[in-house]
Amino acid sequence: MATLKEIAEKVGVSVATVSRVLNYDTTLSVSDETRKRIFEVAQELNYKTLRERSQQARESFRFGLIHWYSEHQEIDDPYYMAIRLGVEKECFDRGLELVKLFKQNGAYPIERMKSLDGIIAVGKFGPNEVSAFAEGAKQIVFVDCSPDERRFDSVVIDLRQATIAVLDYLLQLGHTKIGYIGGREYVDGETPIRDERETAFYEYLYVKGIHDSRHVWIGSFTAEDGYRLMKEAIAQGDLPTAFFIASDSMAIGALRALHEAGIAVPEEVAVVGFNDLPTAAFLHPPLSTVKVYTEFMGETAVEMLVERLTTNRIICKKVVVPTELVIRASSEGREKGSG
Repeated sequence: MATLKEIAEKVGVSVATVSRVLNYDTTLSVSDETRKRIFEVAQELNYKTLRERSQQARESFRFGLIHWYSEHQEIDDPYYMAIRLGVEKECFDRGLELVKLFKQNGAYPIERMKSLDGIIAVGKFGPNEVSAFAEGAKQIVFVDCSPDERRFDSVVIDLRQATIAVLDYLLQLGHTKIGYIGGREYVDGETPIRDERETAFYEYLYVKGIHDSRHVWIGSFTAEDGYRLMKEAIAQGDLPTAFFIASDSMAIGALRALHEAGIAVPEEVAVVGFNDLPTAAFLHPPLSTVKVYTEFMGETAVEMLVERLTTNRIICKKVVVPTELVIRASSEGREKGSG
């Protein structure tokens, strides 16, 4: 496949000039003769622009989708479902074939990966799984984890910065007794992952001298555990005046527990969730939360895989998708005192 450099050398102009001419940059000052010569050489060398190669990819690429959540787990925690839907939508829009790859007898079908042009792995994966994927797949894009940014493309969010944004907001409201309800995930089926939100929560409040380990509860990312853990917090007494809860699913359960105990939200306890599920705005009260652009993460992964295959890019990319703190009634009560 011809390159811009080859065209530039044959015409006797810079690579930048060739690129701008082939992309119809009308602001470029170049003679008609040079412009004509660039197009002639590009045609002679059978050069295709990125747009043309992407169009060609619509008819040829076959991608695999590895999803570490089962359908039942997706229902309990829809975060990864939204990412998967983003992948599926982008593949459909581009006319790309997408093959779903599930675990079989505790292992992923590595042999099937070898017949695909690349795979998109959604979730958290340990060293053993990553090594297995690398054996079977030609190209891999990881979504929601970055196991080795020197070897693989990835799409992630900045959990630490999102957590700090929540804590800064609650501190500005006057809360100094802040609780955390989070979940635990596992790689390779058994190795626990320490959530970056939990780490950032500890470090940020510890520096400010207001972290209290008694106000941290960890379970799984489900509404049931959010309910159970909030009931534990209430029973323990000395309830924090605000909670950062690491998923909206858990926050839904936590709000129910507070309601059953007759604890007013946000007048007595402010609550901020994470993910901004479609139902978050319709809870009572509507849930303040961190909006994560999950479908966009899936779409971006497909774009990166197509781009890497069509341009033969060698250097890996890590895309960090921003989040947004959405303020609703669950935290908009009167400002707190020292608590």
